[in-house]
Amino acid sequence: MSERAKILLVDDREENLIALEAILSSLDLVPVRARSGEEALKALLSTEFALILLDVRMPGMDGFETAAHIKRRERTRNIPIIFLTVVDSAPDYAFRSYAAGAVDYLTKPFDPWVLRAKVSVFIEVYNMNKRLAEQAALLRERVVAELPPGSTASQAGVLPELSRRLTAVEDELNRVRELARKSSDPGLSSPMADLTERVAQLRAGFDALA
Repeated sequence: MSERAKILLVDDREENLIALEAILSSLDLVPVRARSGEEALKALLSTEFALILLDVRMPGMDGFETAAHIKRRERTRNIPIIFLTVVDSAPDYAFRSYAAGAVDYLTKPFDPWVLRAKVSVFIEVYNMNKRLAEQAALLRERVVAELPPGSTASQAGVLPELSRRLTAVEDELNRVRELARKSSDPGLSSPMADLTERVAQLRAGFDALA
């Protein structure tokens, strides 16, 4: 997979966007800036994002309202959102963040290492889902379209290649699971469970062909 994952950074202050880009510069991702909730929603119309870092306090459409719009859209409702806000925010901000659909909530000034670690795992999960979709497509296309007339998948040499690719996906899943466990991030439990189920379904489909 050649295209790097994109992450949307939403903050009305330029210095905060610059700081976020600097913190995340060592990760293999493409940051995209938005200076308002409106800009964020516009960017989401044309670009696929692995994760959104969303400031809570913004003039006009704040982070909660922006998140509500994101979660209402079919195309964007499953994109993970991490809310960012200052440490002296109202005490109910954490509750409101999770109620708005955020997978996590960090207060400024946050530990750069913590932010990088959290973002890194979400990017890994996103990339894993992309690889899984590619392998599922290969499983369908190879078996249906490339078998010579009268031959089986095994005779055509398709199954050995698919087995190798699926095993690689399962190994990658185990690595991402370990990263998620070490991060102790509750927001990863749902995407990891979904990812595990999808890999299990792919394995079941493959075993039925073998």
